[in-house]
Amino acid sequence: MGQKCMDKVSSFLFEYDTPRMVLVRNKKVGLTFRLIQLIVLAYIIGWVFLYEKGYQSQDSIVSSVSVKLKGLTLTNESVLGPHIWDVVDYVFPPQGDNSFVVMTNFIVTPGQKQGTCPELPDAGLCTQDSDCSKGKYSRQGQGLMTGKCVHFNSTVKTCEIFGWCPVEVDYHVPSPALLSEAERFTLFIKNSITFPEFKVSRRNLVESVTKQYLKKCTYHKVTDSLCPVFELGYIVKESGQNFTFLAVKGGVVGITIDWNCDLDWPLQYCKPIYQFHGLYNDDSNVSPGFNFRYAKYYKEDGMEKRTLYKVFGIRLDILVNGKAGKFDIIPTMTTIGSGIGIFGVLRKIDSCWSLADVNSALLMKGRLALLAGLGVLIVSS
Repeated sequence: MGQKCMDKVSSFLFEYDTPRMVLVRNKKVGLTFRLIQLIVLAYIIGWVFLYEKGYQSQDSIVSSVSVKLKGLTLTNESVLGPHIWDVVDYVFPPQGDNSFVVMTNFIVTPGQKQGTCPELPDAGLCTQDSDCSKGKYSRQGQGLMTGKCVHFNSTVKTCEIFGWCPVEVDYHVPSPALLSEAERFTLFIKNSITFPEFKVSRRNLVESVTKQYLKKCTYHKVTDSLCPVFELGYIVKESGQNFTFLAVKGGVVGITIDWNCDLDWPLQYCKPIYQFHGLYNDDSNVSPGFNFRYAKYYKEDGMEKRTLYKVFGIRLDILVNGKAGKFDIIPTMTTIGSGIGIFGVLRKIDSCWSLADVNSALLMKGRLALLAGLGVLIVSS
């Protein structure tokens, strides 16, 4: 037993074997093998090397976004009277970042103060006091029930509540939108990015965007694709939505800024690409649009009061995506080595199969299928 073990060890250490090479003169086999080699070579050079840039190392993006809006509009509602709306009034939050809302419509409830008043019929219909549980709050209600059933009007009775009175009535949304002029508001986007691995930083205010150009330009995907000033109406249109319809009850629009930079070229070729996406689905009547509430507080005769606004607006979400690539010897050699290895495997398999009957149709079909499958599997991995 010991001698056999020594023979095995000696054979492993001191013997070397090579595959047997057989020359097969068969046109069909030869052409098939070269065709498979050509396909693998085209895949490595065309897809892995050129399209996927397998000779480059990659780095992901780190970015920051800030926005500024400009525009004025006038409303003349019976509740507020003539009123000028500027950027301080219609942008939420005031310091815009990568997500903000532009108000396009609203319902106002002025002069609210804390006290008791009838609830809306939708939230607190009643016929007697026992229908109103004292101290309870209805999900659709606007205050705590006092336990009394009072007249909402001459024909309807509702539960009395303690809350901000008079209650908000939001049954009728103004149409067309009160701030329909928002279609011509302009949005200025400033985007700064960096690729930390390559120590490269860029802004969307690229070399061709000068001060003079910035004062006059407005983004258009064909004529002014690098201008960072956008009309709100154009953004909504490019997202595939109708501004007049969207402004009434609000909606959501996504803006993507794509940076895909090949740093083997001069840096000025690294430029942003803007795209717009409609994220509002008007196919459903369940909770349509986008809205929220805010209030302006004040004191009158020593009592705290507020003007309540139910705001309908267009929410804009700005997303920045990108990656950068640069030549690196390590991925280059890895890709080349993988390609050489694939060809070596193909030849080794071919030499083994050449010992069999090459004229067998069944063997030929199996060989083609296995060679093709093995080549794609190895390259893809």
